[in-house]
Amino acid sequence: MSQINLARELLETYRKHGWELRRVLASPDHRAELQKVVVETQDVIFQDATINALWFSRPSHSDREAWELRLVSENPYALFQTFEADETEELREDARMEMEAQMRERLAGS
Repeated sequence: MSQINLARELLETYRKHGWELRRVLASPDHRAELQKVVVETQDVIFQDATINALWFSRPSHSDREAWELRLVSENPYALFQTFEADETEELREDARMEMEAQMRERLAGS
């Protein structure tokens, strides 16, 4: 299945469950394809990357915010993290960067 079809399916599924697309990690080979999928989505940040993955977020329990990094792949793989309401954006960004590194390492090892 193409990256564009996989991304469409992921967006539909995550939106159905209340997730909002926040960021797209895109390799140079797939950036244009992924941009076609998310053109209607406002405020999405595109980042150059060695992997193709989508960052989603939604409110979580007890005033927390959940973030999930989902690989655009036929084999489901995602990393999940919740953040406290009073956590600084700097701490959140550090955690997200670590999750991206974990995903890249996992893919490099497979």
